Parts: sequence; structure tokens; C-alpha cells
Amino acid sequence: VQLQASGGGLVQAGDSLRLSCAASGRTFSDLDLGWFRQAPGKEREFVAFTTWRTGNTYYADSVKGRFTISRDTAKNQVFLQMNNLKPEDTAVYYCGAFGGGPIYSDRSYRYWGQGTLVTVSS
Repeated sequence: VQLQASGGGLVQAGDSLRLSCAASGRTFSDLDLGWFRQAPGKEREFVAFTTWRTGNTYYADSVKGRFTISRDTAKNQVFLQMNNLKPEDTAVYYCGAFGGGPIYSDRSYRYWGQGTLVTVSS
């Protein structure tokens, strides 16, 4: 399966962006998905997670209340709506297909997209 993230860009603090993750090669029907991000000089960190079948969601404390993960089962896509962006949200954002284990660990993800850069200016 191949994942492709898109929707990143340069925005100002307080703005919103919506990231998309599309799959090719197979459907998401049996894959739970997560979003991670990696800022320059830092390790990749967990952002949000959704179960594909039920739509249950989980968030990192740093984005809770500002970011929303959702999925469109008909279009085989997962989204990350990011509101009230802050400069500390600047990072490359990756979507990953969950393979088992703790959802906040990037080692638990089997497939990754190429990442999309989000830059938030102050």
C-alpha cells in the first residue's frame, strides 16, 4: 500500500489547514491510520489516530481541541483538520497505516506517506 499526504503549506498563526492522506494499492477498510509530525531537529511525534471501521479518535495533548482527524470511507481518504495553528506546529506531517502496538509510537505503523510540510509563521 502507498500513502500520499498533501495539503501542507505556509500559513500564519491562527490560520487553518486541512491535510489529506490517500491510499493506493489497497483500501483502508482494515487499516487504522495515524498522523505524525517531525519538526527540524526533533523526533517524529504522534499527532492523531483514527480507527477506520468505527471512527474512534485519539489525539496528542498538544493538539487536542485544535486538530480533528476524520475519514471518508467512500473516498478512501483520511484528513487532519488543523485550526488555530501555532508556530510550534511547524513540521513535516506524515500519515501512517497502523500495524499494531501503541498508537503513539511510530514503530507501530507499517506504511508511511512521503510527508507534507506545514510552516506556521508568527
